[in-house]
Amino acid sequence: MSHALRAAGSAPPFHPAASTPVSVLAERLRETGIVALEGLGARSAVLDFADRIMEITEHRDSERDGLTTIYNTRRHAKRPGYAGLTNSELAPHTERSGVARPPRLMLLVCAHPAAEGGVSLLTDGQAVYDDLATHHPEARDLLSTHRTAFFGDAAGHTTQVFTPHADGRVSLRLRTDTLARWNPLLTPHLPHLHAAIRRHQVALPLAATQGYLLDNTRWLHARTRFSGERLCWRALGEPLPQLLPLPVGFLPGPVASPRPTEGVS
Repeated sequence: MSHALRAAGSAPPFHPAASTPVSVLAERLRETGIVALEGLGARSAVLDFADRIMEITEHRDSERDGLTTIYNTRRHAKRPGYAGLTNSELAPHTERSGVARPPRLMLLVCAHPAAEGGVSLLTDGQAVYDDLATHHPEARDLLSTHRTAFFGDAAGHTTQVFTPHADGRVSLRLRTDTLARWNPLLTPHLPHLHAAIRRHQVALPLAATQGYLLDNTRWLHARTRFSGERLCWRALGEPLPQLLPLPVGFLPGPVASPRPTEGVS
């Protein structure tokens, strides 16, 4: 189970969105990288909440107010990069992994739950990183090596899964669908990464009005396949000053200090 959720047992406690002070949200994001929310019963309420905490950034699929409606459009099956707009399983990923600077924050709110399935699956990158450092340090090192991954279409981004920073923190970026390409040296180690993600994945079923806010440089999010008319709203953005400072990513555990790595050609 993820480090950030151990104290809660299995999932983070829900905070009332309207009455929880921004200072509390900021503290939770700094400590754990995630906040579960409830009481967001309308699109306007989601937008108002998002405006309290972030400068909303546009997405390919967002509407004029900046929110993206997530549902099974029945038009996007088998289109690479569009699994979120189907009823299929959604693999663990970083939102907008194929751009140079992914948005720091993601807010997802359930307006109407699925008849069956559609459960949110969340994984703390800190737990995955520390797990690999303990059991598969070579995999951790290669996943931290520059230019070992390319995420996105032709206009995507050359990168790596883990990025160590000068202050000792590490940020996470990942996708595993057909828009992910890997350096061949890394390919044998990908099963270790996938296994670590599964070990630390936490299920968070969302009822109507419930959702979560996460640090997109730390947490991976996914979804199980669903049936019925599931509908969610999503906002991406950059934290407003009242949430700052919000350090990037996570601090590794004692056994997981990043080691300098050379680029792989």
